[in-house]
Amino acid sequence: MFYGEYDYKVDAKGRVAIPPEFRDSFKSGVVLRRAEDKCIDIYPLSAWDEVAQKHVSTGPSRSAIRRKNRYIFSFAFKLNTDHQGRIVIPPPLRQYAQIKDNAVIVGVNTYLELWNKEEWQQEQEFLGEEGPQLIERTEEQ
Repeated sequence: MFYGEYDYKVDAKGRVAIPPEFRDSFKSGVVLRRAEDKCIDIYPLSAWDEVAQKHVSTGPSRSAIRRKNRYIFSFAFKLNTDHQGRIVIPPPLRQYAQIKDNAVIVGVNTYLELWNKEEWQQEQEFLGEEGPQLIERTEEQ
């Protein structure tokens, strides 16, 4: 389980470190993908396999499903961490999430999210205002 918030610098080569307490989970590989909220999802390879399996079963029979699969898989990148626990953020993902010098890594249970610092601050403001209502609505379902 991944949780917490971690501020990191992104180096000139576009590398960012995985938080030390989570690095063992990413030793067998990492998948980065463009997320829906203008951030980057970071999955351990085993968790990504589960995500991929959910979408394989839907099949490419309808336009919306094909497009959803393109969104999920065409901007997904399989990587390995280096000996210092860093990953290189592919340029298309860096551009999408507007990640330059500073980034925030956030634990989201089974995966991590990588945010532009300013975008994360906006998300925190939203969660501060709407979080309790979101929890109530989703727990009722």
